[in-house]
Amino acid sequence: MDYILELQDICKHFGNVFANDHVNLKVEKGTVHSIVGENGAGKTTLMNILYGLYKQTSGEIFINGNKVNIESPSDAIRLGVGMIHQHFKLIPAMSVAENVMLGEEPIKGKLFLDLKKINESTLELSDKYGLAVNPKSMVSDISVGIRQRVEILKALYRNANILILDEPTALLTPQESEDLFLIIERLRKDGKTILFISHKLKEIMQISDNITILRDGKVVDTVKKSETDEVHLARLMVGRDVFLKPASKSKMIGEPILKVEDISAVNEYHHPVLTNVSFEVRSGEVLGVAGVDGNGQTELVRALIGLQTLTKGKIILRDKEITHLSVKKMRSAGIGVIPEDRLQEGLVEDFSVEENLFLGLQRIEPFSNGNIINWNAVHENADSLVKTFDIRTPNINHKARLLSGGNQQKIIVAREIFHAPDTIIAAQPTRGLDIAATDFVHEQLIKQRDSGKAVLLFSLSLDEIMLLSTRIAVIYKGSIVAIVSKDDVTPEDLGLMMLGGSYEHIPA
Repeated sequence: MDYILELQDICKHFGNVFANDHVNLKVEKGTVHSIVGENGAGKTTLMNILYGLYKQTSGEIFINGNKVNIESPSDAIRLGVGMIHQHFKLIPAMSVAENVMLGEEPIKGKLFLDLKKINESTLELSDKYGLAVNPKSMVSDISVGIRQRVEILKALYRNANILILDEPTALLTPQESEDLFLIIERLRKDGKTILFISHKLKEIMQISDNITILRDGKVVDTVKKSETDEVHLARLMVGRDVFLKPASKSKMIGEPILKVEDISAVNEYHHPVLTNVSFEVRSGEVLGVAGVDGNGQTELVRALIGLQTLTKGKIILRDKEITHLSVKKMRSAGIGVIPEDRLQEGLVEDFSVEENLFLGLQRIEPFSNGNIINWNAVHENADSLVKTFDIRTPNINHKARLLSGGNQQKIIVAREIFHAPDTIIAAQPTRGLDIAATDFVHEQLIKQRDSGKAVLLFSLSLDEIMLLSTRIAVIYKGSIVAIVSKDDVTPEDLGLMMLGGSYEHIPA
């Protein structure tokens, strides 16, 4: 077997914590080898060791059969290893080509950059792998998907033969993810070896040749894609069976709790972002909102919580109009929100776990008499919610920024479910979460549905929409183009409607 990379007994300690515990890995040349595991399983730490960002505590690395010593990213790049991080390392004020060549710029004469050669070399490399990148574009002006391609170009320009892609689809739309998979296929055909780090099982099964599963810093198994399936991988990752099947049907759907009647809105440039949107969410149901990113979902969420000014229409909660209420009054009326960006909108990172668990509730009983915070009530609330929602934290005074993404999301879910008596708005509630944390969030949303609350789910994942929804509203260019029963449509039907196709014209 032709192995381009071997890791032997790699260990990495952080104090008394084993991030990697005697990890052994063999990667065949010209394959896509996926590394999967929950958040905190040691995937990124292992790749950071290979790329020279960390030094292993013990163990050996072999590339093309030769033992190598990787002390820094410069060593890794010299050995043909490139890494595309989840959060890109680009300079927005520079062009695509300037970012690609940064540190290795061709010089004309002795003093001047050869800008023509920079652009030509970038374009040649882009065309070779079908990356479709304009070398003269400013990074600040391009989409997230194109920025990722620039990172890939940077690695290829430095002659990388092993490409590490760390959670590469975490910030991408479904369409951008599919484009990335086509690029990966071209790279594989050209003989490149891809290390694909993810916890999204569907894409793992789509793109991989071989799969290594990590749990608690140890290798559980390495399997061929042809010899496994999503259920088996999930069990290896988590150590138990997880919720991968559609939610049970709602036992009782009641009267409408939240009604949206003919609302419209414009952005700061006075361009329409919502047009005549109408729907209702009933007690005991999950209404999923499906759409390609950028079709008005964010603006609709903001409208429902008082952050987006409406030009027309009404929002009604339990027969009471709340259209023009402030955010504080919207929440007091009975709406809980799991925001799409948990760090920017859901948490204060430098606050403790207990402080974040009563964030937004600090002016109401039992946490306050209006002027003075009742810290005993705050402590009791935090202790209770940490236990109920299995928030993994050393203590309730631990800073939220030090927790994993899954546990940060559990804080928000716990707080909003505790707070909201009527309606939960969940916007991309599992973005960036591993399978166990995703399973937890799904279970909590279904529990709220079954308790009689109205749940409004926004997700870019059709799988998630199909798993959880009772009915599905499709949003396209700021309008609801169809509202259908989940049982009456397929993901392909939804995909057609999300691109502007008519529900009536979907083949039976």
